[in-house]
Amino acid sequence: MTLVLGIDDAGRGPLIGPMILAGVLMEKYKDGIFRDHGIKDSKLLSHKQRLELQKTIKEHSVDSFIVKSMPDEIDSAVHSTNLNTLEAMKTAEIINNINQGKYQKEKIKVIVDCPSVNIKKWQETLKTFIEHKDNLDISCEHKADFNHPVVSAASILAKCMREEEVDKLKKEYSKYGNIGSGYPSDPSTKEFLKKHGKTLGDSGIFRKSWATWKALFPEQKKQSTLEGF
Repeated sequence: MTLVLGIDDAGRGPLIGPMILAGVLMEKYKDGIFRDHGIKDSKLLSHKQRLELQKTIKEHSVDSFIVKSMPDEIDSAVHSTNLNTLEAMKTAEIINNINQGKYQKEKIKVIVDCPSVNIKKWQETLKTFIEHKDNLDISCEHKADFNHPVVSAASILAKCMREEEVDKLKKEYSKYGNIGSGYPSDPSTKEFLKKHGKTLGDSGIFRKSWATWKALFPEQKKQSTLEGF
């Protein structure tokens, strides 16, 4: 049995809500099945299509695993190391959770959509967090979600989970208005931040290390700096 594990993220850039990483483990011969069902990079699909394909992915994959990075964890990583290191840790968490028991007896080709411009350095960082590497052949690539069906599948699962998380936030904070997609470029998100950023600043939904937040609330940044002394 030839196994391949694809890993991708969703929600790396938003101001609101978590970043999601997903891993999909499948038998290599099912590449064709995934292609025939129209599985491709989640950014090329509608929300409705992603929800339908999510069922197909779960039906034809061997295993899958999803991890979340909440705004506070992202902010902490930005201040202490960087977002790429956090993503390496979360990617390793997926690999470590899947590569257990019977799967450690199989050779697994791991393909990761690399978040860093420096692929070689990021891959080396990733390996430092992986517990068992003997049965793994790890490949980190740009545009892996476009080039490999298994990574496309992971991108779909990650995007579906990200959308679920945003929907939960929309319901939880509905009395404040529409939070939008959570991306800084979204007019609804910008308006929500301007109106309610201070009120909800400690709610844990915002990434305060983002430039958009700092531009609107510079006084909070200065205050936290003073408190650090």
